Amino acid sequence: MQVVALLIAGLVVAQLVNLAVVLLLPPPRPPIYTLGEIAAALEARPVQPRLGPPLVRAETASPPADSRMAPPRARRELAALLGAQPDAVRLSYNTAPMWAAALQHLVMLGRDPQDDMAGLHRRPFRRMDGPGFGPPTQDGPPQGGPAPGGPPPRGPPPMDGRFGPRPFGDPAQRPLYGDFTAALRLPNGSWATVTPAPGSFPSSWQWRIILWFVACIGVFSLVGILFARRMTAPFGAFAAAAERLGRDPRGPPLDLTGPAELGAVARAFNEMQVRIKRYVEDRTAMVGAISHDLRTPLTRIRFKLEGAEPALRANVLADVEQMEDMISAVLVFIRDANAPARRERLDLLSLIECEVDGAALTGAAVTLEESQPVAIGADPVGLKRMVGNLIDNAVKYGGGAKVSLHAEGGEAVIEVADEGPGLPPEELERVFEPFYRVEASRNRDTGGVGLGLAVARSIARAHGGELVLARRTKGLVAIARLPLPAA
Repeated sequence: MQVVALLIAGLVVAQLVNLAVVLLLPPPRPPIYTLGEIAAALEARPVQPRLGPPLVRAETASPPADSRMAPPRARRELAALLGAQPDAVRLSYNTAPMWAAALQHLVMLGRDPQDDMAGLHRRPFRRMDGPGFGPPTQDGPPQGGPAPGGPPPRGPPPMDGRFGPRPFGDPAQRPLYGDFTAALRLPNGSWATVTPAPGSFPSSWQWRIILWFVACIGVFSLVGILFARRMTAPFGAFAAAAERLGRDPRGPPLDLTGPAELGAVARAFNEMQVRIKRYVEDRTAMVGAISHDLRTPLTRIRFKLEGAEPALRANVLADVEQMEDMISAVLVFIRDANAPARRERLDLLSLIECEVDGAALTGAAVTLEESQPVAIGADPVGLKRMVGNLIDNAVKYGGGAKVSLHAEGGEAVIEVADEGPGLPPEELERVFEPFYRVEASRNRDTGGVGLGLAVARSIARAHGGELVLARRTKGLVAIARLPLPAA
């Protein structure tokens, strides 16, 4: 409805602007020529019209076609100025504009050529025929004027040129309006034609129309931008809520104000968030319950192995202990996943230094490369576990770890590199699967239960980042990217 209202308002305003241009602006002034200028151009004499574009002269073998003849009186006066017979002169309008014909007939009645169209419209209509409208006498009113209060005189108008405020005594000064064609038959039988040169583009009237058009575009563009920003502003909050949902399904519901359509989307989004939260909680609780219940049969297996042969008992107990370790790891993972994340602003470099120092105290070959301090808003417990898992993996499978930290493109980048045997390309993603181990012996001394990298990637993604493995010339490097807070 808001978009439709904007379109309707735009159409209404556009039509109002068009009406203002047509009704309020003064009309374009028509080109005006005098019969003297036309006669000079036909005789190939230099002439510079004062109120119109230059005149173009040409010679043709035949006379031009008369599209609309000008008043006969104007043609006779033009022939008199040229000293030619009336049948040797042609004078006609090219486009037959009604306003040009009307103005020309007014001119024939003796109107002033300096009166423009607006002046003609403003003048009240007066009868100018009959006695009483001739030149004033020495005593006052014109000769033969009507008696005061009497009816106006009637009769045919005398054709003596004494009509209107100023008669045209000189035919050379009689104006001709509009686009015309004048022709004169030359002694050799050809015809000399004169027409106004095409007007320049844009004219003053066209400039005004263009300026109105540009002004309308500017106003509507500004209104459209403000309207679009008002309508799309809630989408920024919607995008932030979607990103927050990807990091933490337990986040607060989306509360948006705006168009009704956006409110329906917000309600659907909140319902989706509730379903995802319920789904994750149900699946996590189910896995936790299964893992917890598995301890009971494992305990019974331990008791039943007491009377078994020593060799068999040792092998089965090793598998039982491995299963208990896996169950313990799953329970810890579920416990951490269900615990509400406590986000706070912390110095990431200081946290990494603590983990590196703790690993070095155990005798592991762990060093901190040149790094830069980075402040980040995160869960300190989760990040400690992520960095610790990456260092443990590098030490177990690569013989040591080199840790570094830097900021790049609005992200904090943690790199944990080793110089071990590395991994084939097809294993770089598979090692993030829960309980997957590249080391197939399942030896507890050479590897864990296969949850270290899965937990580390889960923590990185919970913070809106990502964790990947990359091959190096020698060994692997784990790269964790975490988004930095806005400035």
